[in-house]
Amino acid sequence: MNLVDDHCDSSSDGLAGWAPSGSCTLSAHTDDPSPDTLPPPPAATAVDSDEEAIQRARRRLQPSGRYVLASHRKSDKDGLCRAIPRLPKPKVTYRVAGWVGVSGGVEVEDSDSHVVHVEVRVDGHRHVGGGVVVVEPGNNKWGEIKGSFRVDDDDEPPRSAMVYVHGPPAGVDLKVMDLQVSAVNKIPRLRHLRKKADKVRKRDVVLKLSSKAEEDGGVSSVAGAHIQVIQVQNSFPIGSCITKAGLQDPNYVDFFTKHFDWAVLENELKWYYTEPAQGHVSYADADELIDFCDRHGKPVRGHCIFWAVENAVQQWVRALNPTQLRAAVEARLRGLVSRYSGRFPHYEVNNEMLHGSFFRDRLGDADVDAHMFRETAAIDSSPALFVNDYNVESGNDPNATPEKYVALVTDLQRRGAAVGGIGVQGHVTHPVGDVICDALDKLAVTGLPIWITELDVSAADEAVRADDLEIVMREAFAHPAVEGVMLWGFMQGHMWRSHGQLVDADGKVTEAGSRLVDLRREWTSHARGTVDANGKFKFRGFHGTYQVLLTTAAGEVRKKAFDVNKGDAPLVLDMDF
Repeated sequence: MNLVDDHCDSSSDGLAGWAPSGSCTLSAHTDDPSPDTLPPPPAATAVDSDEEAIQRARRRLQPSGRYVLASHRKSDKDGLCRAIPRLPKPKVTYRVAGWVGVSGGVEVEDSDSHVVHVEVRVDGHRHVGGGVVVVEPGNNKWGEIKGSFRVDDDDEPPRSAMVYVHGPPAGVDLKVMDLQVSAVNKIPRLRHLRKKADKVRKRDVVLKLSSKAEEDGGVSSVAGAHIQVIQVQNSFPIGSCITKAGLQDPNYVDFFTKHFDWAVLENELKWYYTEPAQGHVSYADADELIDFCDRHGKPVRGHCIFWAVENAVQQWVRALNPTQLRAAVEARLRGLVSRYSGRFPHYEVNNEMLHGSFFRDRLGDADVDAHMFRETAAIDSSPALFVNDYNVESGNDPNATPEKYVALVTDLQRRGAAVGGIGVQGHVTHPVGDVICDALDKLAVTGLPIWITELDVSAADEAVRADDLEIVMREAFAHPAVEGVMLWGFMQGHMWRSHGQLVDADGKVTEAGSRLVDLRREWTSHARGTVDANGKFKFRGFHGTYQVLLTTAAGEVRKKAFDVNKGDAPLVLDMDF
């Protein structure tokens, strides 16, 4: 149900309940948007089916051509607003959709587009969510709204709700067409993702089994023998960041070692941690955590060599002049990367370049980010070198659109940087599955592997938190370009974000933690039965490593291991026991 229904308004002016917000004039118009005036849908992937195409068509609004124009705007806060007459319910995620456009007005220096904010407020002032659209100016250009919000309070429902549209500079006309606010129905989406995951992450397997006959050295059939196939590792890793303090808690260690495949150090490898004062370098805490992971067979991602956001750079580095700063950058590169050469499968080279440019600005060098990649690869050629940033999947940050992320990667590659992967942090709030999927689709055009690198969800209500976690996990697992997920902590008291725990401070597993365990169990394949008359056993399983247990007629149990890799055709394996 659309909580805002323009077509039920019978006012003669055609404004359908819209009112000016701030200083501007509103008027109603009719246009006929042609397909080439709308942003293209995300590119199809190699695993898209007819059902996927139907899903894409359903979740894209077909514009009506009727829109409201806000003109004579005097500031970027001026625009349009309207009440949401059917009030949103607490703990329910809502999708904000529609089309916006901009035209006329002043030219913005060095910019071909304008940022439009769609904001939802309840009870007059409280911001609960919305979205951001970056729109090219022009009378026939439209940008698609992909926002979301949720009222999370456990107390009384909101008494009023309003949606506001604003953002472009003064003098720029702002248009809104076909605004919709509706509750997200996750059930059909999750059903679709299960089917998609079966296609993306599974493969048919045929085991052709035989047994050596000891008396004549020949091979005999094992038809009718009992067989059990056990998946011991999924090829889609799920990991978490870890901390030195966390390892002092047995409950923390127990949950991590049982339920996570990979690790990343939350802070202990960052420059401000390893060298808080100039010349005082210590990797002792990082070494302790890495040694722990080695003992438990957990690969460790390298996070991070540099951090582009100025307030994440320690004070002594910020105080350096350009010559000193360049020398410090080179020393950090040589010291860190050479010390751990060959230890990390991934490195995040310069964290959050969409949101910061400290090194470029201080050095006056537009090539320094690419230089960091080139030098890292020269010192240690083994790891995949990642970019890493936040809000890319959320549709709420004009600095972190998927298009800007792709442009960043393209520029780095043009400068000779061997970008080996895209990190999407995933610090999400009221996630909407198809919004995440659209962002992943746009990033996938680079052909680079994508990892969700810092996933956490924040909701005080445990059931809501569990649902949010499941939404992101299923979108990632079903997307062919995503190769792994890392959580940004899991235990209360050892996490950066509040209300995100999978394990309480006393070691009790929360509903979100149980949901993760259930997903891991769902994404693990086991099969058992008997070998058929032709000596074959067939099953369909998730990609990963397996063990076969074959019980002979004499009751002897024999074991073999094998891997199921990606592939469209059935995997046929000859196995001699």
